Amino acid sequence: MDLGQINPLLLLASLMVAATPILLAAIGEAVVEKSGVLNLGVEGMMITGAVVGFAISVNTGNPAVGFVGAALAGAALSLLFGVLVLYLMSNQVATGLALTLFGLGLSSLIGKPYEGVKAPSLARLDIPVLGDIPVLGPILFRHDPMVYVSLIIVAATWFVLTRTRAGLILRGVGENHDAAHALGYKVVHVRLLAIAFGGACAGLGGAYVSLVRVPQWVEGMTAGAGWIALAIVVFASWRPWRVLLGAYLFGGITVLQLNLQAAGAAIPVDILAISPYVVTILVLVIISLRGSHGAPGSLGRIFHATH
Repeated sequence: MDLGQINPLLLLASLMVAATPILLAAIGEAVVEKSGVLNLGVEGMMITGAVVGFAISVNTGNPAVGFVGAALAGAALSLLFGVLVLYLMSNQVATGLALTLFGLGLSSLIGKPYEGVKAPSLARLDIPVLGDIPVLGPILFRHDPMVYVSLIIVAATWFVLTRTRAGLILRGVGENHDAAHALGYKVVHVRLLAIAFGGACAGLGGAYVSLVRVPQWVEGMTAGAGWIALAIVVFASWRPWRVLLGAYLFGGITVLQLNLQAAGAAIPVDILAISPYVVTILVLVIISLRGSHGAPGSLGRIFHATH
């Protein structure tokens, strides 16, 4: 094994790219769960966003339009989930799993004509002055715009949840929907908006995979990223900055195992490939052993409005 082949600067820069799709999906799901809804359909919304964003980008030649379309597709799919669980009061776990299966099937259908097609990708931003800073410049300031958009979304989410009345209402609905309803807040409307936001973020995360990381359409290309995003929300104890940390930790492990493979590590490739998922499971086990970890009080509970 030749560790000299691993460039630390390139490794750290690649970490941010690898973490971005999971970060986008996880921050959206964190908001959804903060409102008291458990949506296990993140994988389905991501893969739908991936294929819709790819198709729109190919047909328009504009990846920015593709990202917008992906966000709308993810939000639309999430609203289907929202109607089922909030108005028809279906089981959230079963409906979320069905949403993932539906998204996988829908993406396969839409993506058939686009297999083997190359889509236009986002150009990297080379931020003047900052990009020329030794060491930090290449790591932090030479990425595509969506890397920075994801960081802005995390910061904005933290601000809204902790510093605004809207965030207080959303957290109140998630902690005790009956008390929030008694105070006159529209629990279903708040949760529907949170679900739409989560779907849009998942769609953006999926589009990032198909338009930046690859960029091409391959069936099932999200490869479990939605499930990892769900795990990261628990790992982060539903806190935005911890979601950022968890996504970057997973991204770092993913990039490291790829670099170890390239360097000829004397470890079976299959073991290296599954290592990010094994680490995620171990972290979740450790968190569960701690007992209480800050889950919203009404998470997963069906809301019945009383008059």
